[in-house]
Amino acid sequence: MPKNKGARITITLECECRSSSKESSQKKDRKNGLFRYTTSKNKRNTPNKLEINKFCPYCNCHNKFKEIK
Repeated sequence: MPKNKGARITITLECECRSSSKESSQKKDRKNGLFRYTTSKNKRNTPNKLEINKFCPYCNCHNKFKEIK
């Protein structure tokens, strides 16, 4: 039988450029949109919301991706 995953949960990370208005700093050749990563975390070891620095193709730079619901 397969083992239970236990405390491991799947989370979604969303770019912070979506929540803040950085319209002037974005390049004109990039489209405005929404980009998300999915990953997993151990909720016992990291009970707080996760923030990871990743590449956003819509911003064309590295930004903080924050955990959403």
